[in-house]
Amino acid sequence: MLPLKMTWNPSTGLDLGFFTLHYYSLMFVIAFSLGWYLMKKVYKNEGVDEEKLDPLFIYSVLAILIGARLGHVFFYQTELLWQDPLSVFLPFRFVPEIEYTGFQGLASHGAAIGMIFAMYLYNKKILKKSVLWLLDRVILPVSLGAIFVRIGNFFNSEMVGKVTDSNLGIKFVQDQYNKYEVQRLTGIPNEHKAYSALTDDPQFANYIAEIPYRFPGQLMESFGYIFVFLILMFVYWKTGLRKKEGFLFGLFLVLLWTVRFIVEYFKRAQVEGREDWIFGFNTGQILSIPFILIGIFMIVRALGQKKEPQY
Repeated sequence: MLPLKMTWNPSTGLDLGFFTLHYYSLMFVIAFSLGWYLMKKVYKNEGVDEEKLDPLFIYSVLAILIGARLGHVFFYQTELLWQDPLSVFLPFRFVPEIEYTGFQGLASHGAAIGMIFAMYLYNKKILKKSVLWLLDRVILPVSLGAIFVRIGNFFNSEMVGKVTDSNLGIKFVQDQYNKYEVQRLTGIPNEHKAYSALTDDPQFANYIAEIPYRFPGQLMESFGYIFVFLILMFVYWKTGLRKKEGFLFGLFLVLLWTVRFIVEYFKRAQVEGREDWIFGFNTGQILSIPFILIGIFMIVRALGQKKEPQY
């Protein structure tokens, strides 16, 4: 059970001595690893040659990472294109000074678009089935991976929620104070030691008191995705609806983006000035609506099929 009214100030990752494995990166590793294993089971169930699985993994990794990064830049931070273009694809910030940042800023809407395009290419070059057949099945590991990616956002104190007085509130220390501020406030030049001191040393308690409680938007979204994954798994393994081309893909679009649409009401705006910018919806909600509508169309289309497609 989620602790109530907690203060969240985690370490950046697992210190392995020779390098630190960041929790966000670890969540991606877990997501891709479990996704590969799940898709292996699906391919075996469908009688697909396992040799075609490794190329699918490569296509998926590249599509998700590139699509997510470009999606973030185009949807949320277009100024990077002219202010710091090298940072779009490199794990560094070059303005106002060179600094290693890792690959920060990934948008799920961009990942979805990139994944659809990559599956079209993979199917055309390697699988040679219907692209909808592939999308109906690849959404299983994608929905599973989404759970862990949002947990990674939680570890990074990203995508935090709006201020709340409810018992779900969490104080996100690293969202309130960046690494420069925390070193200035504590007088400790080491970023990690400064963050630890901020929450552990009573003399800095006033700074913690100033942090508002916020909804854990990342965990709320991750929790919703658990149900999306379970529903899709049930439909695929326990019903015959997987044989209706496009049904599972459509159901995935409706379920996943509806969860995203709802959770957006509890999350802080990712782009200042674009909260409630169209009909009271924010950017994340506006971007989710087309996916939901496409999903509804795919479901209706699939249910209207008179006979199962032959492969």
